Amino acid sequence: MDGGAPISSPRLRQLAQRSAQASAAEQEHCELCGAPVPAGHRHLIDLRSRELLCACRPCSLLFDRAAAGGGHFRLVPDRRLRLEDFALEDQTWEQLRIPVDMAYFFYNSSADRVVAFYPSPMGATESRLELETWREVERANPVLAGLAPDVEALLVNRARGARRHWLVPVEDCYRLVALIRTRWRGFTGGREVWTEIDRFFDSLDRQARLLAPATAQPPT
Repeated sequence: MDGGAPISSPRLRQLAQRSAQASAAEQEHCELCGAPVPAGHRHLIDLRSRELLCACRPCSLLFDRAAAGGGHFRLVPDRRLRLEDFALEDQTWEQLRIPVDMAYFFYNSSADRVVAFYPSPMGATESRLELETWREVERANPVLAGLAPDVEALLVNRARGARRHWLVPVEDCYRLVALIRTRWRGFTGGREVWTEIDRFFDSLDRQARLLAPATAQPPT
């Protein structure tokens, strides 16, 4: 396996570690212009470092165009889709060579291919994705053609018998990695981390729109 650590943003480390009281008291700022930002602010991704940067509304609007950012920064979208009847059989999952039951997949424009990462107690770890099998998954699920490069991901949860799939902003994947990295205890993780993981996915379900099985392409 190739090691990876996309959670380099100090803002995401704070998200995983600080208490609710500290979070309310601390004022975050846009990392482009320095303006204060609210709790629900948007993020940019630095395509070179994969670091997330907090962005105020004016800066978000500035980068909300495909040509903006000069190939360096890209605005992370805020759509979330729950994918019903996503076609991913157990055998296909094994052929993808993902060694655990949670993973996320996105197109990395620098590598010019889809990459796969999974959360672990050590952070995000890259898996050597079997690309031919991935192309089969894409053919079976046209929704994947609508993934925005670098900033949107397919998030898969197969832990404890689950078979759940979402199209999400890549920052959601970073949050899941941060949660597991900071809360995991011992060999199995412990009750607390699994409670928090369940809360994470329940919250994602509440935020996500349902993509009906008959829908060939995701809504914009």
